[in-house]
Amino acid sequence: MSNTTQSSARTRIQMLLDENSFVEIGGMITARNTDFNMNSKKTPSDGVITGYGVIDNRLVYVYSQDASVLNGTIGEMHAKKIAKMYEMAVKMGAPIIGLLDCAGARLQEATDALGGFGEIYKMQALASGVVPQICAVFGNCGGGLSLIPAMADFTFMEGGKAKLFVNSPNAIEGNTVQKCDTASAQFQSESGLVDIVDEEGALFAKIRQLMAMLPSNNETADAYIECTDDLNRVCADLENAVEDPAIIVSNIADQHVFFETKTNYAKDMVTGFIRMNGTTVGVAANRSAVYDEQGQAVEKFDSVLSPNGCEKAADFVNFCDAFEIPVLTLTNVAGYKASKCAEKRIAKAAAALTYAFANATVPKVNIVTGQAFGSAGVAMNSKALGADMVFAWQGAKIGMMDAAAAAKIMYADELSDAKDAKELLDKKAAEYEELQSGAESAAKRGYIDSIIDAQDTRKYVIGTLEMLFSKREELPAKKHGTV
Repeated sequence: MSNTTQSSARTRIQMLLDENSFVEIGGMITARNTDFNMNSKKTPSDGVITGYGVIDNRLVYVYSQDASVLNGTIGEMHAKKIAKMYEMAVKMGAPIIGLLDCAGARLQEATDALGGFGEIYKMQALASGVVPQICAVFGNCGGGLSLIPAMADFTFMEGGKAKLFVNSPNAIEGNTVQKCDTASAQFQSESGLVDIVDEEGALFAKIRQLMAMLPSNNETADAYIECTDDLNRVCADLENAVEDPAIIVSNIADQHVFFETKTNYAKDMVTGFIRMNGTTVGVAANRSAVYDEQGQAVEKFDSVLSPNGCEKAADFVNFCDAFEIPVLTLTNVAGYKASKCAEKRIAKAAAALTYAFANATVPKVNIVTGQAFGSAGVAMNSKALGADMVFAWQGAKIGMMDAAAAAKIMYADELSDAKDAKELLDKKAAEYEELQSGAESAAKRGYIDSIIDAQDTRKYVIGTLEMLFSKREELPAKKHGTV
């Protein structure tokens, strides 16, 4: 154990890990550069505390930058210590957590500092998909350092003092901090880089909560806990929450616990983790409304796939697939977002989402809660993309498009000549829905495995995941895809 002077960097480690479990590595290391009179400056631990400990008795590696030493700047030895933690984490198959508080690259060490950044980036790339990587920003995290949380799997950020940026707000032409603080936690969480924003003390509890739900590595399923919830619990009135799947998944989850990721970004798509019968399950779901605790809708969205929503879900599914976490989707989508801005990115983003679902070999379960129209419905983990089981709630709609819209196109000439166009439209729409847009029609064609009552969702998902527990699937041999 280290007996050096207490600092905020060490305090953060103690708040994160199980009590008295931290073992420091490289505590005697200091800067070895002598340029610019560096040899006269003390650099204990070279500004970063590194080592290992446990969270809920599971091994994790951790590094915590110490802003009291040269403002936490990254020099050669500082970077080597961090890179060593990634190397050890991969070797031992344990998650790694970075606690960031740094003024950037150490100018006195120039190319040595830049080389150090490169070493960290390389180790992060090698560790990606092998062990979970989590970063939490408590102070400054700017320039090249911002790539570290961007390459991590999940990023947390303190809401008041922390700053995360590539270019500082005042360095952006036409902008100032007062006009738009692009380094703030709010801005970065709404931009999709940061998953969770909170005050410092609460962040540690949330990191621990997330860690409890993640496996230690891509080959170990050690996140399972014994389930004490009723496996067949009836979840009444779920159909009333069809617009806000965060409410649905909270109700069907063990003990009603849902850990949502990227909560402030692309709110039309919900992603996060729940437990079902003690096993961690990743959830991706379409959302058309956000409800508060009083049951009032505070935000509304169209039932469409947006570029940001697609990218958010695709990244999440890729993470789940890398770490053998089953994926549950709740589909309620009628098409794609239609705007000039969205049109620039929607095809590529929807392709990424489609690829993520098609490429994932973990157990995949889809529930159509509302509607699944057009290729947007196909992109949301459909049977055609490889979903193992697809359920639909009573009354769900699956097809090319809304029945009335389809009837208007198919019977345009008849409707233009009809005396009572509305009556004819209603009749033709009803016929189309029965033949092509109802869940029963999709089930007859094998695109839906079963039509279920909403209240039975929990028991159906648990039963299906138990059946899929031993799933094995191999993709065509290749180095990697290019989508």
